[in-house]
Amino acid sequence: MLMLASRLRALDDEALRRAVRARAVPATGIRDFFDLAEALLEPTAVQRTLAHLDRAVLAVLAVAGEMGAARAAGDAAPTIEELADRLSALGGAPVSVAEVATRAGELDLLLLARLFEGRLSPYDAVSAQLRSWPEQGLPSATELAATPPPSAPPALSEKDVRFAERLATERAFAAVSAIAELITELSREPARELSRGGLGLPDTKRLAAVMSVDGDAVAPLVAAAARAGLIACSGGHWMGTEAGEAWMLEGTTPRWGALAGAWLDALPVDVRELLASRPSFSWGEGLRAFVSWLFPAGGEWMDERVAEFTRDAELIGITAHHRTSAAGTALLAGDPDGAIALMSASLPDEVGAVYLQHDLSIVAPGPLSPSIDARLRGLADVESRELASSYRITAASVGRALAAGENADSLLDFLRGVSLSGIPQPVEYLIRESAARYGLVRVGGAGSGEPLTQSYLRSDDTALLGTIAVDQTLAPLGLVAETEHRLTSRFPAEAVFWALTDARYPVAAENAEGEIVHLRRHQLARVEPVDRPDPAAALVEKLRAGDGGEVMAADAWLARQLDTAIKSKLTVTVSIAMPGGVVVDYLLEPASIGGGRFRARDRRADIERTLPLSSIISITPAP
Repeated sequence: MLMLASRLRALDDEALRRAVRARAVPATGIRDFFDLAEALLEPTAVQRTLAHLDRAVLAVLAVAGEMGAARAAGDAAPTIEELADRLSALGGAPVSVAEVATRAGELDLLLLARLFEGRLSPYDAVSAQLRSWPEQGLPSATELAATPPPSAPPALSEKDVRFAERLATERAFAAVSAIAELITELSREPARELSRGGLGLPDTKRLAAVMSVDGDAVAPLVAAAARAGLIACSGGHWMGTEAGEAWMLEGTTPRWGALAGAWLDALPVDVRELLASRPSFSWGEGLRAFVSWLFPAGGEWMDERVAEFTRDAELIGITAHHRTSAAGTALLAGDPDGAIALMSASLPDEVGAVYLQHDLSIVAPGPLSPSIDARLRGLADVESRELASSYRITAASVGRALAAGENADSLLDFLRGVSLSGIPQPVEYLIRESAARYGLVRVGGAGSGEPLTQSYLRSDDTALLGTIAVDQTLAPLGLVAETEHRLTSRFPAEAVFWALTDARYPVAAENAEGEIVHLRRHQLARVEPVDRPDPAAALVEKLRAGDGGEVMAADAWLARQLDTAIKSKLTVTVSIAMPGGVVVDYLLEPASIGGGRFRARDRRADIERTLPLSSIISITPAP
């Protein structure tokens, strides 16, 4: 431990911070470099780090430990060349010196071993942990180096390949469509995030119905959308983002590209390299077997990691039936443009026209271009979302469009431009009637000094205003008649406006000048970077502040050894420098330390001695 503590102290701050982060060392209880060295060499900490290393790196570490232990005390640690020769002999295949050097460098950075002058020397605690592996059902050094990887599964038939590609395309289209519905719905009514994480059952059911998916698929789709930055949790509620609004105006293929790119960016580097190196490998049991071989100590953490990204890969069409699609293969190979091009060739073409029906429904004969789809969503409610989508115009949906800034002429002009069947009379009548009624009731801010009055409703139609005043669904607004043409409320104007909109009254919001203003129901999620303190930097700063130089470090190490002997009631051999340069060895049982001196029982003379710490040359365990 002394060797590692000295090494830690000699590292520059950046290297020390990097090592602390890589080993995920908790700062609790670490006061100096000796505490840090002890924490790094603690068996649980060593095992946690070993669990994240692949077989090739573990083999270098384990074989270096075995070769070092087999040599006589004082002999130098094995060289990189000797390790390469030994690994080649164990595995039955050549292992290059360059490969071993790279892996040895990784072990050195992780502070599991010391790489010095071309020799790799694992720390004793690390080698001891590896030697205990066979008792835990984990591979020995020889097994790490000699066990071959599991064989690849047989190739799919041409028929199976075509089926898998078709299924991947269908899933890609379904995921893009479902997430588009998710973003649209969250823009109308955000979903609350539970304190323990995840969505509540009511929100899950609502979103599942809107997205036309099973309830179990809601959480993975929400995760996929959040990963791409299309939605975000702000103030305890999931809402759309500016990126989500921009995404809604993209075509189907660019939308898929954004989801796939976000999936790839979030994929852990080790898993990405694994999948890219074996694009035809099965993502089912075959992948699990290979991961278990590659990360022999990975256990559940690696399996869960792969399972999550495997699920999402199937969800968005990167894989199908546990096989990588053509687009997925290109994506994993680092060619996102090629992946988008391959997916574009498989996805159905977008259309730019619809059929308007006399029953106020709108039918799209295929996937609509995003600009038309977005405009239709503002005018009509989505009834079904498949390859051929359908919408329905209602008085409420027209009112929503009018509230967003449309008018009767702009809506009818838009429908004439996209309709293949003209504009049926019922459609035109509904739009013009809704536009004529729009704004019969006006809502605005009260602007008065009365604290219990925040907004007002006014209308020339006293009968309509009277109906609103007695409407039980609006009772929570606490509406109070001020005059026969005016009601007041203690709630803000925006809340009153949307309550009346939901109740399907012809309401419009106005400013202080009486001009109609257009409100947005829900704000976009405000995603702000969280400035979290760096625990590694804080720990390094604390260690540097408490470091008193070489002399204090040496005294601290001696005190640490004596303290350990006191706690364990151990007998140690202490070498003391006497006046005149003579060194005397005492067999002592330390009792206490204080004031720069220590008190101990001399086992040979059977007397108590008090000696200065400054005179100690070395402390070794008694034979």
